Amino acid sequence: MASALPRTIRAVDTDHLLDLEREAAACGLSQRLPVDWLSEHAAAAGTHYLFPVLVHQLRHRPEVSPQWRCQLLLTVSTGEQILSLLDVLPATFDRIPATLDASSKTRIARRMEGAMSVREWMERADLSRCSGR
Repeated sequence: MASALPRTIRAVDTDHLLDLEREAAACGLSQRLPVDWLSEHAAAAGTHYLFPVLVHQLRHRPEVSPQWRCQLLLTVSTGEQILSLLDVLPATFDRIPATLDASSKTRIARRMEGAMSVREWMERADLSRCSGR
């Protein structure tokens, strides 16, 4: 299994993202969103982006080590894009088709830099409900 961190961004649709989150949960990987939450909040026809940022080694769990900790730019049902993390096994990431050109990857990386986190998005949504917006 490869452990060198790729410097690329991959796009996935919502069904594929749900599969990645299910795999992360089944493997007991740390950084992931609950699949039920994701099913409720991810845009059904959305495109989401994974950018590996860290090789995560677990010496005590060699069956799932290494992992690639990815920034996840998640498109939610409101149309906004918010930032989360998702641990992905290298072989799984390698199977995601490379469909983005260099300029698209640059634009997506810039959106990741300015995106609010899932927590910030949820807090804002809770405040909006409380204020009657």
